[in-house]
Amino acid sequence: SALTTETMSASSPPADKPMDDSPQNDASNDDLGEDISTEQNGGLHKKILREGSGEFTSPPGSTVVVHYVGRLTDGTVFDSSRERSEPFEFKLGDGNVIKGWDVGVATMKKGEMALLTCSPEYGYGKAGSPPKIPSDATLKFEVEVIDWKATDVTDDGGVAKVVLKKGEGFEKPNDQAEVKVHIVGKHEERVFEDRHVEFQLGSGEDFGVVEGVELALEKMAKDEKVLLTVKPKYGYGSDGSAEHDIPANAVLEYVVHLTDFKKAKELYSMDFEEKLEACKSAKEKGNDFHKSGAYSRALKEYKRIDKIVDSLYGDDKEKEDIKPVKLAGYLNMAACYLKLNDHFEAAKACDKAIEIDQDNIKAHFRRGQARLALQDFNDAKADFKRVLQLDPKNKAARDQLAVVTQRTAQVIAKERKLYSRMFQKLAEKEAEQSPPSPAEPKSEEVNDSKNEEEMKDEQPATGTVEA
Repeated sequence: SALTTETMSASSPPADKPMDDSPQNDASNDDLGEDISTEQNGGLHKKILREGSGEFTSPPGSTVVVHYVGRLTDGTVFDSSRERSEPFEFKLGDGNVIKGWDVGVATMKKGEMALLTCSPEYGYGKAGSPPKIPSDATLKFEVEVIDWKATDVTDDGGVAKVVLKKGEGFEKPNDQAEVKVHIVGKHEERVFEDRHVEFQLGSGEDFGVVEGVELALEKMAKDEKVLLTVKPKYGYGSDGSAEHDIPANAVLEYVVHLTDFKKAKELYSMDFEEKLEACKSAKEKGNDFHKSGAYSRALKEYKRIDKIVDSLYGDDKEKEDIKPVKLAGYLNMAACYLKLNDHFEAAKACDKAIEIDQDNIKAHFRRGQARLALQDFNDAKADFKRVLQLDPKNKAARDQLAVVTQRTAQVIAKERKLYSRMFQKLAEKEAEQSPPSPAEPKSEEVNDSKNEEEMKDEQPATGTVEA
């Protein structure tokens, strides 16, 4: 491509009126359309050939997918994605293409087709792009915006972000920052909320802000405006929202404008006492959430304790003083993970608790529960036995040991049944494939086979959180 050093493949829906590579009347038409040059000096004109759809134009910073045909003013085609049958992708606003494209495509909606007339200043200037584009050439591009690709906020496709307006500077809200936000929420083109809200990051749910919006805010600059597509996991999930008339498992769309924020005090600037108080505050909040059944929110608070503790670089006495808080945090994380059926993470949290206190009964019991759920029966048995060594009267551990024995027997019986069927099928297959004895006459082979066929036809646990 003459536009950039990199091209990428993408699928393209058919255009209503596909562009071709033959000279167009527009190439010599005096009606160039609107002057969209940044200086309003006639350096870049745009004429809409087909209207696009939707409310938004191509967002700066997004990867835009286009088809184009580039011509000189005499109608000569010098480049065409249509000829290659391969749409072209580029990151808008990064200077990877000519200026006329960065400015012009940013004004186009999805599905729009337009003629961009670029002066040398908005094209290749005096240098040109030999041998196809001469010096000081005015260029005409018929451009069709097919799609644009969003940024994955959560790394699992759960929240996709498209920047509608760049923010100021590089500062982002940190954990517990005070944010001022305008939110417009849509479901299937219906606006279900349009409001300004102020809250502390981490407590958005108290203000009716879904998790996907909070996660996006953590990566936004002041005055930035974004379009979010939020999947159910980070929205209203399988419950939906009666208040907003949102059904279960609904995909939501939000326009979020971070108008201002005030960062919370950074951990590195806190002294030991401030960090200790922050841990205690997080634990109290987490316990309240756990009691109300809000396990995901409780988990977030307990993780905050872990983050604060990891930032401590105090003396031996300070590290010893923080151990009970750290231990309670891991035990409570394990309790939340068990409630959320994330047994692998529950076991890991218990491992960390046992590193601090190897004789902690709750840590061994909860790890036993996690291992039992993961069908790691031998290790689960070891944990429950350890609990009974530390507390011989612990009825819960004794009951869990009985469950381990029962589950182990069930799995063994199931495996035996499975292997028995496998061996039976193998034996039957080998019998079918065995060749008849060459000493037997042909007529008897047939009779034996019939007899065989006739014979075949006749055979028939979690605990409470730390206070």
